[in-house]
Amino acid sequence: MPNSFLKEGIQTLYANIIVDITHEKLDKHFQYKVPEKMLGILQIGMLVTAPFGRGNRMIQGYVVEMSEQAEFAIERIKSLDAIVQEHIPAEANLIALAGWIRKNYGGTMIQSLKTVLPVKEKIKNKEKKMLRLLLLADEAYDLLDTYQRKKYTAKARLLEALINEQELSYEVVTKKLNVSATVIKSFELEGILTIETEQIYRNPLSIEQTMTQGRGHTLSGEQQYAVDKVLDDRKKGCFATYLLHGITGSGKTEVYIELISNIIEEGKQAIVLIPEIALTYQTVMRFYSRFGDKISIINSRLSKGEKFDQFERAKNGQISVMIGPRSALFTPFANLGIIIIDEEHESSYKSESIPRYHAREVAIQRANTAEASVVLGSATPSIEAYYRALDKKYTLLELKQRAKESQLPQVYTIDLREELRAGNRSIISERLHHLIQDRLQKKQQIILFLNRRGYAGFISCRACGYVKKCPHCDVSLTIHNNGKLSCHYCGHEEDNLHTCPECESNFIGGFKAGTQQIEEVVTLTYPNARVVRMDMDTTKTKTGHEDILSAFANKEADILIGTQMIVKGHDFPDVTLVGILAADLSLNVGNYHAAERTFQLLTQAAGRAGRGTQAGEVVIQTYNPEHYSIKTAKEQDYQNFYKEEIVYRKLMGYPPVSNLLAIYIAGRNEEQLDFASIYLKKYIEHICKKEEVKVIGPANAPISKINDIYRKIIYIKQPDYELLTWIKDKTEQYIEMNSGYNQIQVQFDFNPMN
Repeated sequence: MPNSFLKEGIQTLYANIIVDITHEKLDKHFQYKVPEKMLGILQIGMLVTAPFGRGNRMIQGYVVEMSEQAEFAIERIKSLDAIVQEHIPAEANLIALAGWIRKNYGGTMIQSLKTVLPVKEKIKNKEKKMLRLLLLADEAYDLLDTYQRKKYTAKARLLEALINEQELSYEVVTKKLNVSATVIKSFELEGILTIETEQIYRNPLSIEQTMTQGRGHTLSGEQQYAVDKVLDDRKKGCFATYLLHGITGSGKTEVYIELISNIIEEGKQAIVLIPEIALTYQTVMRFYSRFGDKISIINSRLSKGEKFDQFERAKNGQISVMIGPRSALFTPFANLGIIIIDEEHESSYKSESIPRYHAREVAIQRANTAEASVVLGSATPSIEAYYRALDKKYTLLELKQRAKESQLPQVYTIDLREELRAGNRSIISERLHHLIQDRLQKKQQIILFLNRRGYAGFISCRACGYVKKCPHCDVSLTIHNNGKLSCHYCGHEEDNLHTCPECESNFIGGFKAGTQQIEEVVTLTYPNARVVRMDMDTTKTKTGHEDILSAFANKEADILIGTQMIVKGHDFPDVTLVGILAADLSLNVGNYHAAERTFQLLTQAAGRAGRGTQAGEVVIQTYNPEHYSIKTAKEQDYQNFYKEEIVYRKLMGYPPVSNLLAIYIAGRNEEQLDFASIYLKKYIEHICKKEEVKVIGPANAPISKINDIYRKIIYIKQPDYELLTWIKDKTEQYIEMNSGYNQIQVQFDFNPMN
């Protein structure tokens, strides 16, 4: 069925719409008759108004399907009222994608639609007005003489400027010449000038227009093979998913750029996903130098007008490449040819709001329907992606050498327990201290990375490195405000510790230092160093990330201090030293991704050093130097890390070996929440009696109470993803039929990242 219908040959047409109300009980379509005035105009994806309910109150909804068949008695079917003109019609394939997201991740259809339609409100166009003189020279001079003689100063000033320039912008005339709109209007009515209006798209790229579009770099043999493999498969009609595993500094971006160049030559478009806004500046500069105005960006820092214009430019074919985080995935390109997900291992690709979709899976689904290729790139691939590559579901492409013949850095592991025994209680080890002094003398740059993910969630002993873990789930226990240590997977709980059970030391507790405290220590220790800090506090403004990164790239600072955002994909040739101040912090968060996150962060951080002509060094400070994630990160050895980690996943039944469905249950009444959680678990166990399904919980959420809302989790383990989606569907039906859940919020999350 096409997106729009002509009047000829069609007696009656029906439209199925989704009501714009986020409520499970209304998560179904309603059928309406399409009035004659809309035939040939109405399209799938348009927002319409329609009479709803017994009182026929007007509501809004999206058209998700059009048909010539009535689903029930024709006399009961109401007619649509109007098309909402100020909203953008959605693409039909994005509507279908919303349905797929709804099926696979839960939530309501309207929530899925709002996800794939990130720009819904139509913003007033930005226009450029030009005033053009209509009079011949003799007529203009005669009229100017009249104005001057009669002392019509404003009219004379405007006419004289038009005689000299022939054409002037409206803004220049009103602001610089101080001519009022009334005078301009009188000139227009008298036929002296004409006002020409041109729509201008808001461009979020503040890049100098003098930048020239350049040619591509000469690719290495490994890079060229990767490009050729993807392009050759496309020529054969094979639109596959590829995992580009390249060590840090191996030139994955050059591969992306070359692939996109060929895609554009095919007349198709590309989407490039990046995990952080902080990566936008450097990434865009590299793409802009190759593709010029064919690229644009989308992210949460843009104004509504900028966002609206970028999607309009994409729909109109004025750009060929969209770069941005998750929301860029829903760019309305008509001829999508490739989706590239850089740093595919990043947890930011998983949505934290309903529906909790993963951009990787949604990208593959969108590519399947558009006959597009998908390239997943990372120096530290997610265990899930590498598992599928080894299982031949993805095609594995490898870059094993650094580009430009630069070498991997020398990495040192410092045991912080030994530092404490030697009397050093500073966050900076002796080796790191001497290396910082050396680099400052040599006028080279330094990055100090604080691995703060989950920093206060666990307790550890600074004397021996001991961390208290759950006896059932092999994840660290988390400190709660009630003084208890608890596991968020099974609910195991015990009292907090005040002395270490291993060495009886009193140096046990949570990690307290943050980036601001580190900055204070560094500034005091190295008073002549120029220090900049990059974290959530220093990047609140629209250009915060760009300002700090460009200042560091321009060598306006010697030391850059920050958290995860400073170690992801940045390329600073003059950085020869990276200090990782607390490697254990991500290792001991209370979830099964802990070792994977640690390996990824340490490897990515180490990869920032020695990317130019100078050799690089890295210092990893840890209480657990023998852990496999830290040992393999030191060697930049992904394969050995994977071998160790996949054994753990198989032993514990964690993804990707099995699949995991998390059900988050929340409510204001704690007792009511406890009952709701228990009955939900009993129902799931009842419908799964014949299946090998492991139901765990209910347990307290990592943060068990927020804004007076209590929170619980139930986990379900099962290798078959389809069975988990069936459980999700049946559970949603159970909740809908039971009024006891009216005050309870339930969310579903497949293979949660946290």
